[in-house]
Amino acid sequence: MTDLRQVVESALLVFAALFPIINPVGAAPMFLVMTAGSAPRERTSLAKRVAINGAIVLAVSLFIGTYVLDFFGLSTPVVRVAGGLLLCAFAWDLLRRDDAAAPALAAPSPSPSSARAFYPLTLPLTVGPGSIAVAVTLGANHPPTVRSLLVHAAGYVLGIALLAATIYVSFANAERMLRRLGETGTNVVLRLSAFILLCIGVQIVWNGASALLATLMAAGR
Repeated sequence: MTDLRQVVESALLVFAALFPIINPVGAAPMFLVMTAGSAPRERTSLAKRVAINGAIVLAVSLFIGTYVLDFFGLSTPVVRVAGGLLLCAFAWDLLRRDDAAAPALAAPSPSPSSARAFYPLTLPLTVGPGSIAVAVTLGANHPPTVRSLLVHAAGYVLGIALLAATIYVSFANAERMLRRLGETGTNVVLRLSAFILLCIGVQIVWNGASALLATLMAAGR
């Protein structure tokens, strides 16, 4: 019973920490625009791929992210700065698009651009530097015993699975949600989402740069 409670608590911790950053509902309009011209069935399949890719990226970041960073001699603030710049570039490109709203209601094409399932649809649109940094931080806290480690790992997997499910549901139903808004409403939602994404990118860069500056100041004392 205690193990089950720890599994649930670990799952809720992962979900609560990552869901506001990933924000699949807010990313749905941009996903719809980036898959413009795809048939509904193809867009649903692409949403499934993005959800699976996102789950894999989060799991890798959570379980072995700290070891990868140590191997390359990187720190979490550096990852935040680099990823935040990438996120800013992606959001800025969306803001500058003149035809942002039109593709959302475009006629379907016979084949979607499935090559974009990982970049930019998974990274950085869905799983960005902020969520990766949080996942790495969560994974850095290792339990003291093997049994506790396995219990927490099961909870982490469950939490990531819940996140993947919310990503899939939000993206697969993005067209249905935005059709009710119409072209003007879709354009407003897209521009607002892109601007918020740009602000998140700037905030991530600022957090990383602040951490690097604090480390530099501490080393100079």
